[in-house]
Amino acid sequence: MNRLKNFPYKRVLVLGLAKSGTATCKVLNDNQIEVVATDLQADPNSPDLLELKDRGIELYIGSHPDHLLETCDLVVKNPGIPYHVPFVQSILERDIPIWTEIECLYYLIEQPVLAITGSNGKTTTSTLAHDILIKSKQDAQLAGNIGQVAIEVAQHLEKDQSLVLELSSFQLMGINQFKPKVSILLNLFESHLDYHGDFDNYRAAKAAIFKNQTTNDYLVYNADDKRVKALAENALSRKIPFSRKEKLENGVWMNDHTIFYRSEPIIDKDQIRLVGDHNLENVLASIAATLMMGATKEGIQASLTSFNGVTYRLQFIRELNNRLFYNDSKATNSFATSKALSAFDQPIRLIAGGLDRGNGFDELIPYLDNVEGIYLYGETKDKLASTAQKANIQTIKTGEDLVEMTHKAYNDSNQGDVILLSPACASWDQFKTFEDRGDMFSNVVHTLL
Repeated sequence: MNRLKNFPYKRVLVLGLAKSGTATCKVLNDNQIEVVATDLQADPNSPDLLELKDRGIELYIGSHPDHLLETCDLVVKNPGIPYHVPFVQSILERDIPIWTEIECLYYLIEQPVLAITGSNGKTTTSTLAHDILIKSKQDAQLAGNIGQVAIEVAQHLEKDQSLVLELSSFQLMGINQFKPKVSILLNLFESHLDYHGDFDNYRAAKAAIFKNQTTNDYLVYNADDKRVKALAENALSRKIPFSRKEKLENGVWMNDHTIFYRSEPIIDKDQIRLVGDHNLENVLASIAATLMMGATKEGIQASLTSFNGVTYRLQFIRELNNRLFYNDSKATNSFATSKALSAFDQPIRLIAGGLDRGNGFDELIPYLDNVEGIYLYGETKDKLASTAQKANIQTIKTGEDLVEMTHKAYNDSNQGDVILLSPACASWDQFKTFEDRGDMFSNVVHTLL
């Protein structure tokens, strides 16, 4: 078990007791750091919290008492808690450092880390990069925003293992010295502005993935994305670009038939199982990053010829009566949905809608040409219907929930159609998570006859 080294704080307040918070409490407690934790909604009788109580950790459930700030010298915050809430503002006013659990890894492990961020494609790229390393006979673990708590996995990381991390902008805002050996910046799109306030803050959060890197580290970046390219100019790390559009002397690129690293052919495009141009970007990024981590050409080829994608991200569900069903529940913004729509040449029946964050959807219009019908529910259904009207979509239907609209899309469909759930919205108006939304869609699709 790995232990914290030179940890600079003595009493830590853990703010939020979801998975990352409870894991952080345990790791700090294992290392004899005094811990107190608070959460507004946690169940005090849950097994995780009962274990924390048994360890002697002070827990405050239902409120965030101000007196806790009088004795703590560090706060480790759940990434999902915004900085504008009053209790976090009180922390900032007292100049108490605020971390996310990712920063703890700087003191916990020395093993190489491959970290991935971007507005879209993080999960696919992280999962694919991990698969490439495994097929290259490397012992790698996968954690972070993808499901497994990073600090928990890192605590038990073996000496000869590496760690692949998917990192959100929320997590990256809370780092100070953490740095990966290899970082990936996939793309930049205006997202999560309700959390960050504006695009400059969001961009700065994403840039934190390479801010501590040195010339001994690598930054893999998207040379086709102007925002990413401009941001990467500030990095001190060795830069490895990738591009779908141009030949690169020192990066990963492609022509009509083949993917190359520099001048060396890596794999033919028609051997790759993933669909969609956006997934080609994820492939290029994964190849570049894993090569810097020591992956083999054989491992890359073995992975790309078998990797079918990840759950909830353009996941193929089934074929029924010559209709193809795809689950893209992880598409929580218009950019992600535009990528999904671009992946298909067939006529599409699009199911969309969800939480209203105040944005419009007209940026989808150029990608709706092959959408035969759109089926909308949730808080944004009327906004999306307005966009669909501007795009001259012939069939526009609205309803109360995902189940209803899935049935309507199937009933309206023709042979050869793709029925695609790609909501362009967060799920929180009707679901706890995008996973719950995707699971419901998949379950409904399997009941269709």
